[in-house]
Amino acid sequence: MTVSRRTLLTTGATGAMWPAAPAAATGAQRTAVTGPPGPAARAGSAPRMRTGFERLAADGYRLLTGQRVGIITNQSGITSDARGVVDVMHADRRVRLSAVFGAEHGYRGTPQAGLSEGDYTDPATKLPVLDTYRKSGQRLADVFTKAGVDTLVYDSQDAGARFYTCIWTLYDCMVAAALAGKRFVVLDRPNPVSGREAYGPVLDPRYATFIGRAPIAQAHGMTVGELALLYNGEFLRAAAGRPVELEVVEMSGWRRADFFDATGLPWVPPSPNMATPDTALVYAGTGLFEGTTMSEGRGTVRPFEMLGAEGLDGRWAEAANAAGLPGVRFREAYYVPTFGAFQGRTVGGLHIHVHDRAAYDPVRTAVALLVTAKRTWRGFAWRPDRFIDKLSGSSRLRTMIDAGAGTDDVTGAWQEELTAFRAVRRRYLRYR
Repeated sequence: MTVSRRTLLTTGATGAMWPAAPAAATGAQRTAVTGPPGPAARAGSAPRMRTGFERLAADGYRLLTGQRVGIITNQSGITSDARGVVDVMHADRRVRLSAVFGAEHGYRGTPQAGLSEGDYTDPATKLPVLDTYRKSGQRLADVFTKAGVDTLVYDSQDAGARFYTCIWTLYDCMVAAALAGKRFVVLDRPNPVSGREAYGPVLDPRYATFIGRAPIAQAHGMTVGELALLYNGEFLRAAAGRPVELEVVEMSGWRRADFFDATGLPWVPPSPNMATPDTALVYAGTGLFEGTTMSEGRGTVRPFEMLGAEGLDGRWAEAANAAGLPGVRFREAYYVPTFGAFQGRTVGGLHIHVHDRAAYDPVRTAVALLVTAKRTWRGFAWRPDRFIDKLSGSSRLRTMIDAGAGTDDVTGAWQEELTAFRAVRRRYLRYR
């Protein structure tokens, strides 16, 4: 038997087909259920985890029947056997894939932060790849209209932090789809740092930017599918005048307490410096260091896990360990970044070692690190453009630390708004 590239790409990862269960609709929004969870591999074992894409494919792409489809994705949009979802869909005659949409870092993930790949033709599939980065509202709606698509599909791996831009690409694309009258389908993927709880301050809308469009917590504790449901239910009417026609294809076999290594999925860095799931584990906190003049570890093999600056020494790690933060220890460390802050120069600082993920709070840990850095190092400073306010969602973190507040005072200041967000969040959770 001759096996064609089309046949090879459309078999192997998606499993057997099954009939779809009926989906309950609420207004313009519903959660698509494309089949029951996969059977346990053996008695007493956890069920096999399937991403939203794999459940869509196993159902024969019925949600996309008769539609001209555009997909918003990047290199992290893969199957469980590490094939690109664009390649798989393009090779399947049941899908009419018409365009690919890239965001920050591009479709192939080559550019660094703040860059994209622009528009081009993908050499493998010959599909147009259209850039969404720095586009929103009607300008982005026009891109979707000109592409001639009926349904937009979103499939990209998140990192679990409010200031990770892929979740705001999702938001902007949902707004634009509503303006353009397009359907929107989200193929859910796991939150790599689990979905146990939300942590940290909630964005003040006056500080809204592309690293935070709407008031959610700094560590949101949601999947991209759940975020899409929250966006549609809470924010789309104000942003676009109406909700988008939204369907979420849920995962099966994923539990809220699962970290990424429990999924069995291969990790593909969704951006150049989100190197491993360990990076994501600390990022919702240590991403705040991008608002300082310190190194956040870019240019090392452990970005966001290694932090420092010229002139820092072991006193910082000593003070951080003395804070008694749960689930984490700090090692005095020295490194030479190959790019970014202090490129080619020796940096002193610390390396974060998380030893109990269930006890670890990334935001509280980062606040303690900022507080102890300021107290132990005379050179501590915020970036002069006050980027820290955009990252933290208001000026409160910066002004409180500058005024000498401790970790408990800073983290206590946002508990009321965090409690309110947690109550809203619970309405949109889809996994136990």
